[in-house]
Amino acid sequence: MRFELDDDQRDLASAIESLLVASDPVAVARAWASGDATTGLALWKRLAELGVTMLATEATPVEVCVAFEALGRHAVPGPWVESAAYLPLALGREVTGVATLALPPHVPFALDADVADEVYVGTTPAGPVGALHVSVDRTRRLFDVGGTGETDPAAFDLAVLATAAQLLGAGERVLAESVTYVKARKQFGREIGSYQAIKHALADVRIALDFARPLVYGAALSEVPAGAAKLAAGDAAYLASRTGLQVHGAIGYTAEFDLSLWITKIRALLTAWGTPAYHRSRLLAELSS
Repeated sequence: MRFELDDDQRDLASAIESLLVASDPVAVARAWASGDATTGLALWKRLAELGVTMLATEATPVEVCVAFEALGRHAVPGPWVESAAYLPLALGREVTGVATLALPPHVPFALDADVADEVYVGTTPAGPVGALHVSVDRTRRLFDVGGTGETDPAAFDLAVLATAAQLLGAGERVLAESVTYVKARKQFGREIGSYQAIKHALADVRIALDFARPLVYGAALSEVPAGAAKLAAGDAAYLASRTGLQVHGAIGYTAEFDLSLWITKIRALLTAWGTPAYHRSRLLAELSS
């Protein structure tokens, strides 16, 4: 199957990309991580005006993937999967403002509940917001919330798919940053990108991402289970993060270096909306039935 975005989908991708490039999302993410959501909420409003929060109910999963790949590529903070993927489909309406939810056991905490206008457990309004839990991704502020709620299977799969698209976008960004770095960094009078070992490592990342992309968009077309897309995108993005960290050397470990925003986000998203073990067991059950 050969799949390409149509003109409207490419226009959507271009509009979101232009907005994010002009919004300094790195500064937004760093402010969000420090507890200052002012610029993040302003960016949220602009993306909502562009239609991102209505894609789940007014467009197709392909448009959802287009938007979430861009969100991942620019490390945009906030409960986007919750507000623009799960809840609109589960509630049957576009979410107004910022919303988040917990959905145990796969989503045990409510992301960014401290800044959300609406907080749910499933589709049931949650009780009081409780303790804050630390994530490896400092832009992900996780909170205990009280209450119980049931899972909407279709909405859950869309949330899994949106997470896969975020991982794909984040992996692409890490690869792009790594390629730029190895072309500029010199050792022993040579660009380190000229060494075969580094070329091969980055080529492996390129291949992994290229194999993951058809699964993500295949899942958007209901040709592939959403869990398979998340597994492939997660593996590819994690390979990108490990390789990116390796080629950047010691600087890659520092929180002050922007690459850390994507490396930590990839690590957090690997287990968000279902761990790899859960999705593998689910796929095995489907294949065995």
